[in-house]
Amino acid sequence: MKKFLLLMTAISALALPGYSQKKMDDAQLYDMVKMRLANDPDIKGGNLTVDVNKGVVTVAGRVDKEKARQKVDKVAKKVKGVTSVVNQVKVEP
Repeated sequence: MKKFLLLMTAISALALPGYSQKKMDDAQLYDMVKMRLANDPDIKGGNLTVDVNKGVVTVAGRVDKEKARQKVDKVAKKVKGVTSVVNQVKVEP
């Protein structure tokens, strides 16, 4: 019985190699983008939310300057693995 479960686990891992890797990649991208946005001196993290789906990063929320809103794209796109950025950030001083 143990051998059967081990075999089934191995088959499942081989059958879905992209699925678990995609989830991990998106989670890693999320962490990197959030960290870079928070550490950027112009953006300073702002009041932003980040979502990542298959390498597409969506950033929403508020910043207090247009320069910071524009820089969101540049900062997020510099993260290796980000395929595109959807900037939904609004400027509200």
